[in-house]
Amino acid sequence: MSARAITREPGLSVIDGVAMLVGVVIGVGIFGFPPLVAQHADNTVVYIGLWLAGGLVMLVGALCYAELGAGYPDRGGEYHYLNLAWGRQVSLLFAWARGTVIQTGAIAVVAFIYGDYAQRLLPLGEYGSAWHATLVVLALTALNVLGTYESKRLQVLFTGITLLALVTVILAGLLLAEPVADVAPAAADADAGGNLAGMLGMGMVFVLLTYGGWNEAAYLSGELRNPGRNMSRVLLIGTLVVTGVYLLANLVFLNIFSLDGLRQSSAIGADLMTIVAGPWGGVLLSVLICITAISTLNATILTGSRVYYALGRDVPQLSMLGAWNDRAATPVRALLVQCLITLPLLLFGALSENGVQSMVAYTAPVFWLFMCLTALSLLRLRRRNPDRARPFSVPLYPLLPLLFAASCLGLFWSSTLYAGVGALLGLAILAAGLPLLLLQRPAETVASGSN
Repeated sequence: MSARAITREPGLSVIDGVAMLVGVVIGVGIFGFPPLVAQHADNTVVYIGLWLAGGLVMLVGALCYAELGAGYPDRGGEYHYLNLAWGRQVSLLFAWARGTVIQTGAIAVVAFIYGDYAQRLLPLGEYGSAWHATLVVLALTALNVLGTYESKRLQVLFTGITLLALVTVILAGLLLAEPVADVAPAAADADAGGNLAGMLGMGMVFVLLTYGGWNEAAYLSGELRNPGRNMSRVLLIGTLVVTGVYLLANLVFLNIFSLDGLRQSSAIGADLMTIVAGPWGGVLLSVLICITAISTLNATILTGSRVYYALGRDVPQLSMLGAWNDRAATPVRALLVQCLITLPLLLFGALSENGVQSMVAYTAPVFWLFMCLTALSLLRLRRRNPDRARPFSVPLYPLLPLLFAASCLGLFWSSTLYAGVGALLGLAILAAGLPLLLLQRPAETVASGSN
């Protein structure tokens, strides 16, 4: 039997990985968060500076993840890195947090945004948005159960449509729309955090919510062809594409509305499309947002299921989650469990005043806490495995990893202040996973996992 017959080769190319990354990051946030960022910026220079800083944080984080992903390729992504660097207890707690707070909360956020716009196109009654959100989660989970090949084909298609639509909106805003009449000035929210640093920190929270998701590519490292070379390419190319698109979009918003008008807009995308295309602009925007949300949801569901798979592979009591379907090249049971955890969050959001805000408040602090620990993992693994081959090494080591870890810690604090009660709920759910630390893994598994 040939080597090819007994070795299942990874099937994702650089284009597939970039499509997944761009599809996760470029989404509905660019039409929702700019007004909130503008409320925390004193002037246009500060506003654009916040978006550039967000792209820089994403780039530094991507470089750190490129080294981790290329040096330790695994379908478990951050779960695997935390396990190697800090031990099984921390990785188990992360798996709990990702499954109950981070990933499922992110899926619920995007599903609710999809539901709000789908409800405009096809009303389904009083709770129509929640029904649309539930149906799209079920449909995309089913698609991923069918197989990674089917999922990635849809991802490449929808990512292409999303980028084409955003470029169309940007060009229309630059070439066709006239700036709106001056509006009464609206002051920046100087009370956030009580000082300038607090105000800018709050602005960065919203900026990085818009940039959020780039780290999901880490979960593809075990399925990329030649991850040592291609992991860095996926992250760097994806970062440049996302930052460029976001800067262009924000320049259009400023050109049309000015900073004061941007602060006072509750639906910047709808306002822009109304100026460009009239009443039909709202319909066009709804279709655009739905396609964008589906693209984001599909990539998030695909990558999210991999941590359940890694958890089942490493914890004997949860071995049922570690089943891998070779025919479909996907962890079917992990996908189904992820869906079952997401559905109650959709119900919670449907019964709350604002489902999107509830889920953002719920997820952000826990996300940045573990992002900080992942950044510090790079430092620890360098020290523990100095002789390990590293196909890609982060430049300016250790400055960039330390800078990224400090940024994550600051964002954890800022998002906790912003989220309030929602943050406490997310942290309480995190604490509820502490009994997982009592689970023990066989010694031989620990040994093999540290290679």
